[in-house]
Amino acid sequence: MDLFLGLDLGTSAIKALLVDLDGRVRGVGRAEYPVHHSQPGYAEQDPNDWWAATVAAIRQATGWAPPGSRVAGIGIAGQMHGTVLLGDDDLPVAPAIIWADGRSWRQVAELTERIGAERLIDIAGSAVAAGFQAATIAWIRKERSSLWWRTQRVLSPIDELRRRLTGEIVTDPGEASGTLLLDVRWRTWSPDLLEAAGIEVAKLPPLQPAVATAGGLTAGAAAEVGLPAGTPVVVGTGDAPAGLLGAGIVDLDTMLLSISTGAQVMIPATFVIPDPAGRGHTFCAALEPGTDRPGWYQMGATLAAGMALRWLRDEMVGLAGPDAYERMTAWAGEAPAGSRGLLFLPFMVGERSPHMDSRLRAAFLGLGAHHGRNEVVRAVMEGAVLACHDAFEVLREGGATPRRIVMAGGGARSPVWRQIAADVFGL
Repeated sequence: MDLFLGLDLGTSAIKALLVDLDGRVRGVGRAEYPVHHSQPGYAEQDPNDWWAATVAAIRQATGWAPPGSRVAGIGIAGQMHGTVLLGDDDLPVAPAIIWADGRSWRQVAELTERIGAERLIDIAGSAVAAGFQAATIAWIRKERSSLWWRTQRVLSPIDELRRRLTGEIVTDPGEASGTLLLDVRWRTWSPDLLEAAGIEVAKLPPLQPAVATAGGLTAGAAAEVGLPAGTPVVVGTGDAPAGLLGAGIVDLDTMLLSISTGAQVMIPATFVIPDPAGRGHTFCAALEPGTDRPGWYQMGATLAAGMALRWLRDEMVGLAGPDAYERMTAWAGEAPAGSRGLLFLPFMVGERSPHMDSRLRAAFLGLGAHHGRNEVVRAVMEGAVLACHDAFEVLREGGATPRRIVMAGGGARSPVWRQIAADVFGL
């Protein structure tokens, strides 16, 4: 029996899913890793943590495989926008600076001024934001110049995972469009954007289609994960375009609401529709444009959805175990809609759509003595969805008219979060 292994390198954990040719789940695995906030506005991860978790998750998933089955191929997706620096030996020379990092806010303004806001948005489909690779590279060049001179390659997190699996350095247009270094219309690295950020194209990975085969498992990787050397690994793409494709959304009437560490609203687009004010994003879809599929998607994003719930779990509630989130969302279900007047602004690491400001910070508004645990948890969950609705308004101004919503991500497992989304969006 042929099985296929999917890997999702998330911000809080990597998930592994083993499926057969009929799409039936044959095994699952999951392993967490931390985000390091060493200074205000910083968000870093250790690529070695990603790899250790990948090994654990794959072995968990394949442990469920039926006797006599084999993994015929591996697909990957994962967090976008982040920056991994490789040295002469193609190994990381520093912690990865991920999408939630806000230190490059000054470089955002500098890059925008250097190339011009209108031209930047026209080429990249989006304004630049702190945490996007273009701004992070500009920050490293200015603030960590010695580190930059040691850097031979610049990858995204899933590019680094692919390298660990296959030894190959490539990326795809869907992931690359999230760097703000790609011309999203032509799906090629933009000389103008590269010049503005100060990076040579030779330091970036070659572009291949998401459905291409990147290579096979190296002997070393195969020994660690317990699979045969040479097992094909597909190039894959970022979690946002992969989520749209995985949900089967190719029509313009359906919007994806994905709630994970962050949260996004996404809807397919048949051509590039950048928001003139730079409040949203138009990125490349996982597949090339065709008569039966849009080649781009519009997206609005909020940075702290599941992140805020995890913070509440770890720092305030102190729950542990696999049922921690289930227990918390059950508490939220006991509170009334509106959390008895308690509002949570989920700007824990700044905010994207529509504010595009990494210096914003979170707050509870209206907190009173009559509020308890249940209302606080529900307010955090409601705040994430309300922030997504703010982002959706940008898409609607751009012509998006969805008639239904499909939910994805960890938040989709929660009946409470699903009901909140239905109430807020009215769909």
